[in-house]
Amino acid sequence: MAGRRFSLANPRSISISKPLLLLISLFSLLALFLIISPKIPNTNPSRSAIAPIRYFPSALDEFFSSSNPICSATSSSVQLNDPFVSRREKERLYGTLSDPWAGSRVLQVYVYEMPSKFTCDLLKLFRDTYKETTNLTSNGSPVHRLIEQHSIDYWLWRDLIAPESERLLKNVRRVYQQEEADLFYIPFFTTISFFLLEKQECKALYREALKWMTDQPAWKRSEGRDHILPVHHPWSFKSVRRFMKNAIWLLPDMDNTGNWYKPGEVCLTKDVILPYVPNVELCDTKCLLETRAKRTTLLFFRGRLKRNAGGKIRSKLGAVLNGADGVVIEEGTAGEGGRELAQRGMRRSVFCLSPAGDTPSSARLFDAIVSGCIPVVISDELEVPFEGLLQYNRMVLFVNSSDAVQPGWLLKYLRGIDSTKIREMQSYLAEYSRHFVYSSPALPLGPEDLTWRLIAGKLTSINQCIARSTHMEQGPRFECSCKGGNNTRVRSSI
Repeated sequence: MAGRRFSLANPRSISISKPLLLLISLFSLLALFLIISPKIPNTNPSRSAIAPIRYFPSALDEFFSSSNPICSATSSSVQLNDPFVSRREKERLYGTLSDPWAGSRVLQVYVYEMPSKFTCDLLKLFRDTYKETTNLTSNGSPVHRLIEQHSIDYWLWRDLIAPESERLLKNVRRVYQQEEADLFYIPFFTTISFFLLEKQECKALYREALKWMTDQPAWKRSEGRDHILPVHHPWSFKSVRRFMKNAIWLLPDMDNTGNWYKPGEVCLTKDVILPYVPNVELCDTKCLLETRAKRTTLLFFRGRLKRNAGGKIRSKLGAVLNGADGVVIEEGTAGEGGRELAQRGMRRSVFCLSPAGDTPSSARLFDAIVSGCIPVVISDELEVPFEGLLQYNRMVLFVNSSDAVQPGWLLKYLRGIDSTKIREMQSYLAEYSRHFVYSSPALPLGPEDLTWRLIAGKLTSINQCIARSTHMEQGPRFECSCKGGNNTRVRSSI
């Protein structure tokens, strides 16, 4: 019967051919898929294969030579519909099917597009005068080198404004609608303006910046509490910054002497301490291995021995250490020749002295870290960057000032540290150095990344203070401002 045709086949042959036919069908479908599938271009090439730029003048040359529209005459043509930004903003608002809360872990930052006199004009001024100038500060430090080591404002801004497809940091992203922002970034280069403009011109620019910023609706809504203000040099914005004390200040330290920050201006509750930009090049793993046997100097210091405030301890240390066996104490600045001498000296030393300067902090701490030289910090009031994220006692020695100035005490202490402990601390320096090297593009676990992690931890209290300010008078119960001193502490030696 015609309807029973397949029942006449050999049952054994059917059992063999079914798997074979299935396999052939799968291969045919795969081949067909590969042929007709459209080729997807790689729209997000990895930047990790490109060597990051770590030198500020080189970074500026690259920035101005690129097609970045921020500093161009046609800045209004900035593409606001970057597909990467658009997609991720939607994820933030609506979540994803797999993880509806994924977007809540990423900081949304609105970057103000301030007039160019506050931003690009200042960067161009620095770049155009960098090679020609011989300007020195009152204490003899090269001005442009000083600006470099406080250029954290540039590195953070440069990462935020980069096209999303070129960025490597995924814990923060720029948004273009103020209502979608968690935080607001103020891209005013206060250190460049302080050092390179005439005094009265600088003060006038500061007043203009203050008015421009405090006139913004977002500032008025929160009284500046969710705004980020980079003032990394203690003189930056000094004449008017008291009017912006509610903002999140990015600082080099928490000086509590009153010389730089007035009581009530700064505190760890709202502000963030960032590392200086190192003056010396990073001594990478290969460099560390090559220099290990060459570290014949026990203790090294090169810098200014006469400083103000807490830095007066430098002259005392120089008096008790100078001429001692295995110790190199040199007077010098961070100029080009001084930079090379400092780098060479640190790479030949086991320990590097890092006493207080005019403020409790000093760029020398970070120069030592990236040089693989164990820092010996003598600054009782120092607050270090990223504390809570990093364990400094693994790679840094903190010594009380009263002990350090006792004749013979410090050298006896250092010589008593066994070689196993030294090698262990050196290995941690090699591991931790990446946390202190700014770069473009900003790298995961670099200082830019850790900065946003710390700020993210403050976001809940910031929002709480903004909410409380709408219904509570700023009296004793309104604990949303820095009270009294600057919340520093005296650190004991380890």
